[in-house]
Amino acid sequence: MSDQPTPPQKTSLSARLRGRVAAARRSAARRPVPWIAGGLVGVLVLGSGATVAVAAATMPVRPTAAAPSSSGKPATAAPTPERTPTAEPTSDARAVPDDPAGPSALRTCTIDAEASAAGLGSFEGFVMDAATGETLFSRKGDVPAQTGSVMKTLTSATALAVLGGDHRIPTTVTRESDGTIALVGHGDATLSAGNGTVYPGAPTLAQLAQQVKARLGDAPVTTIVADDSYWEDTDAWDPTWPESERTIGYQPRVTALMVDGDRANPAAATSPRSTDPVGRAGAAFRTALASAGVVGAADAQVVQRATTGTDTIASVSSQPVSTLIGQMIPNSDNTLAEMLARVSSKESGAGGSAASLSDVYRAALAGYGVDPAGIVIKDGSGESAANAVSPSFVAHLMVQVAAGTKGLGALSGALPVAGVSGTLASRFTGANAVARGKVHAKTGWIDSANTLGGYIDAADGKRLTFAFYAIGSPRAAALPALDAVTAAAYRCGGSLTSS
Repeated sequence: MSDQPTPPQKTSLSARLRGRVAAARRSAARRPVPWIAGGLVGVLVLGSGATVAVAAATMPVRPTAAAPSSSGKPATAAPTPERTPTAEPTSDARAVPDDPAGPSALRTCTIDAEASAAGLGSFEGFVMDAATGETLFSRKGDVPAQTGSVMKTLTSATALAVLGGDHRIPTTVTRESDGTIALVGHGDATLSAGNGTVYPGAPTLAQLAQQVKARLGDAPVTTIVADDSYWEDTDAWDPTWPESERTIGYQPRVTALMVDGDRANPAAATSPRSTDPVGRAGAAFRTALASAGVVGAADAQVVQRATTGTDTIASVSSQPVSTLIGQMIPNSDNTLAEMLARVSSKESGAGGSAASLSDVYRAALAGYGVDPAGIVIKDGSGESAANAVSPSFVAHLMVQVAAGTKGLGALSGALPVAGVSGTLASRFTGANAVARGKVHAKTGWIDSANTLGGYIDAADGKRLTFAFYAIGSPRAAALPALDAVTAAAYRCGGSLTSS
């Protein structure tokens, strides 16, 4: 009958079967590897009134009750052998996750040999994945150290944050009284005497002189004031800079008024500088005024002091800051770096002193989302061995530089390119030539360190940012060693790992 109950034995077997199959499915879904590894052996026999048996190697089945014996007592069931437990698979033995960015074990390429080269001296280095922020390599990467001219990337970023890429630095002429005018500097070292310049598009003294003539007419000039009081010039020369930097011609005294970067030969990037850039600028302006026909200018006295005049009668401006960065970075121009550092300090309200630079840089660079705590800035050019910035900080900043964040495209586009441009044009030769055109980085060179920092478009398509410092080794050994470790990072790409 349809309402007749199902025999108890049959119902119990079916229920147990369904429960075990469901449990097996749940277990397989949760942990597919043990099921596959152990093997699922199942035999399902269905028939009218037939019994059903399931045997699974990984799931022992409890014995069913034995049929009664002829004596009426239950027969003793044959013991079921106990399955030997198998060890649960470790995480290393399990299937690889679907997320390729997950396990660091996938990174297997090292640059340890190149990073241990003797030419690197006391080596510090850091490499990261620009897209994920993952640290790929660090060898004392968090230790602040001297940067050399890699510092110019921080100076550029600070100037772009404080001044903006469109900012122009003025030079003005004021009239104090009858016969006295003042040439007032505001930090534009590119102002040119007009006899050649390493700064294309720079303003000239002739332009100022012509404006003065137009305003004064036939009124004579008897005194020319040379005013560099825009910032205090008592710290114009850092005591850690070798004096040879000035006499050879890499670095001028840092004053707010100078002409042609105070070069003896204004058309030469490296040219001896004087001990009196302000006086030299005043004398050059006197010559320009005389050439423009300003009455009495040829015999005018030049004095150095702050002007008392407020009547501006002439003015010129530098190229935009973005252009100045484009002129500074490829050739590692120390003069422009120091000017941008001091102008950034002055315009931010910090006064323009060298002592203010650490605070100015920290405040400006924090705006790019990097943590500048602990950096020490002694100058804008990186000349001082007392500067202290870690390779990790440089690499993190370079993520923003490579992306062109907040105007940093002006810096990114100016970086030398391996084997192609700027101070890297003749680098990356031989086996390292594989990275030519793929490394965009600022070089650094002082007596105690050679450095390199920027970004790499790696062989596997990943973008890496990095900074490598070779401290205490001679330049002849350091440069090829830096190229080699950088080229090795290019080859490894996203699979780079620290040992």
